[in-house]
Amino acid sequence: MKTRPALVALVAFALRLSAARAEMPPEKLLPADTLAVFTVPDMDRANSAIGDSPMSRLWRDPAMKPFADKLGNKFREDVLAPIERELGVKFGDYSNLARGQVTFAITQNGWKGGKEGNPGVLLLVDAKDKADTLKKTIADLRKKWADGGKQMKSEKIRDVEFTALINAGEELGKSLEKAFPAAAAAKKAAGGEKGKSELLIGQSGSLLVLANSRGDVEKLLARQAGGSAPALGEQPLYEANHAALFRDTVMYGWVNARTFVEIITKAITDRVPADDANPLGLKPQNAITALGFAGLRSVAFNLNQSKEGTLVNFFLGVPEAERRGLFKLIVMDRKESAPPPFVPGDVTKFSRIRLDGQKFFATIEEMVNELSPQLGALMQLGVANAGKDKDPNFDFKKNVIGNLGNDIVMMQRAPRSAKLADLMSPPQLFLIGSAKPEDLGAALRTALGSFAAPKERELLGRKVYSIELPAQFGPDGKPTERSLTFAASGGYLAVSLDTPMLEEYLRSAEAKIRPLAETGGLNDAAQKVGGTGTGLFGYENESETLRILADALKQDPDFLQKVFSIPGVPNPAAGAKGFKDWFDFTLLPTWDKVAKYFHFTVQAADAGPQGISFKTFVPTPPALK
Repeated sequence: MKTRPALVALVAFALRLSAARAEMPPEKLLPADTLAVFTVPDMDRANSAIGDSPMSRLWRDPAMKPFADKLGNKFREDVLAPIERELGVKFGDYSNLARGQVTFAITQNGWKGGKEGNPGVLLLVDAKDKADTLKKTIADLRKKWADGGKQMKSEKIRDVEFTALINAGEELGKSLEKAFPAAAAAKKAAGGEKGKSELLIGQSGSLLVLANSRGDVEKLLARQAGGSAPALGEQPLYEANHAALFRDTVMYGWVNARTFVEIITKAITDRVPADDANPLGLKPQNAITALGFAGLRSVAFNLNQSKEGTLVNFFLGVPEAERRGLFKLIVMDRKESAPPPFVPGDVTKFSRIRLDGQKFFATIEEMVNELSPQLGALMQLGVANAGKDKDPNFDFKKNVIGNLGNDIVMMQRAPRSAKLADLMSPPQLFLIGSAKPEDLGAALRTALGSFAAPKERELLGRKVYSIELPAQFGPDGKPTERSLTFAASGGYLAVSLDTPMLEEYLRSAEAKIRPLAETGGLNDAAQKVGGTGTGLFGYENESETLRILADALKQDPDFLQKVFSIPGVPNPAAGAKGFKDWFDFTLLPTWDKVAKYFHFTVQAADAGPQGISFKTFVPTPPALK
């Protein structure tokens, strides 16, 4: 009896050790040379959270059943079934076993960016208490492969039984080529070659492991057994992002951008001679630094789902001291960016960016000069001569750039009709903040006068300028006449391709409107993305924009093909029989049956010492609460 407490403690310790082995998070399992990772830390939790989200509930709505069933059947018939036949697997057997983490990772695996060697690929699926079922499923898979005459061999890695499927990549490639003939044709045209490969599949504890590198598997098993091999979580780059972004999230992803940039830079340097000359002096090696990618350390995202809504955070790890080029351009001033009182509540989209126009232009000059001194000189020549033919004393930098402020507002309304041209170009208005908007408007008139003769008129005591632009050809191939209209009012220079919308803004001081800022739930949603004081805030009324899109798709099932088609370029998603065989939009329900699943979305951006974050929040629609 005296030994019973010790025995209980020993059993409890063993159980904890077993659980820890099965549930080690990806940062402790993956090797330190991991280049990218995407993980759902707990599938049970994710299925519960995402399954209750508005989009999941929409997909399960009986009104969506005809559309969802046809799309699902086409995907199963044209993609899943051929792959399952080729590989002898049933994906449903494995998806049902995913109870803990599901992690996909790419490792460097000695790869240097050249043709020699390949990055490692790892897929980890934790079955938790279904480990025995997983074991049986893998055994059945081995038998199917053997019965099917597939090339395979068995081997042990750290006393764990693994099966290597020979040329699995080639087998998978055949399946995908059958599913997507257009993609296969593109691969053939690009000279894609087949090579020998092995896919390792095995089980360690409750963990299903698939990999193309024996070395990656050895490292993973060593860490799972308590070994001290360097792990991803020990990487300073990853560690910093994990602490700030990945704790208690439904899913997340991370990319070691620094290593990728180093690999790409070396590959370019090896292939392009340093003395390789071109008329503008452009060198690919210089472009990486000039554009700012040399300062990019990591890229990360996370997604959280709650009863309040869905929050997505996208992060660019560019330390403040190393921001150059593109990453310097997108840093906003930390100033109030809430909707001004004149923004009406019925706009479909709104954004406000506190971007210093003069610093923005200076950064572009700096970037272009670093890319190519010759190109920079041409740019300076163009800027120096802009508007000189209209006014010899005109100074573009002084009169245009010098009058730019740090406030840009964009408003968009619903399309004026269901015609394709109107759907593609809804009314938009841009407001450019300026301490002297009238002077900015007059300067812009002079600068643009070199390309077209501006027309001038008055409206409510304000000068309104308009310039005819070249006709724009839409997806239907028909030209659309356009004119750029601009006028100063209320501390902004208003600019639009839609004259009626600009005139509406000029009259807004006399109109009584319900401001966007008073939209129910907007302030609460804004707090989820960090508030409206970070320098960038955006809003989209998805109830309206998606209603318009849904109506257009039902009226014209070829709408998306017309919008996204590129002449001469095959659409892989269309398969052999066409896009409509997959997406039959005539089966979509009327909007009134699904409107309750949609609300609005807000976005914000913020630049901190370690990087730049972009957050999006989709509140749960009131009708679903």
